[in-house]
Amino acid sequence: MYYRDFQDIKLPALGFGTMRLPLKEDRKTIDEELVESMIDYAMSHGVNYFDTAWPYHDGKSESVVGSILSKYPRDSWYLATKYPGHQHMTEFNPAATFTRQLEKCRVDYFDFYLLHNICENSLDDYLDPRWGMLEYFVEQKKAGRIRHLGFSTHAKPDTLKEILDGPYGRHMEFCQIQLNYLDWTLQNAEEKVRILNAH
Repeated sequence: MYYRDFQDIKLPALGFGTMRLPLKEDRKTIDEELVESMIDYAMSHGVNYFDTAWPYHDGKSESVVGSILSKYPRDSWYLATKYPGHQHMTEFNPAATFTRQLEKCRVDYFDFYLLHNICENSLDDYLDPRWGMLEYFVEQKKAGRIRHLGFSTHAKPDTLKEILDGPYGRHMEFCQIQLNYLDWTLQNAEEKVRILNAH
């Protein structure tokens, strides 16, 4: 496995995403036995970064991943999950959601916590002072319940600049974008990488 330095830790170049886990024959239930064998294989081959999120598998991904990872020492893996501020709810409760995520994942802290898909359609919700999203998660980082705070995005380059130049920019340590050969041009990922590197 190739590893890359991120601040004081080494992360594998390959992570384990959990948005589309294998399902049983009913096409609804996660095949937890198969997922466990996949995670065991990943861990034994140097992949120790796992990425999940509140909405994945209708909320079941966090629970399944947390349950399986709990059999390993906590300092042997890194877990990333995301706050669903992009889901256009009538109201948001960051504290309740975050507390539930800790419970579902069976952890006392998240190694990486992302504000999920800050983009053109969700930026207003993330900035709405009624919810206090940024302030809450900055406090959780200070309290040690988040080790590294960042965000994911499918935003256009101009919106990405707006995010980084706005109140979120100075608190974000990392950004996760959709980056592959197709999206280098289709989602203008080349320009997004340039913007992120500049920040």
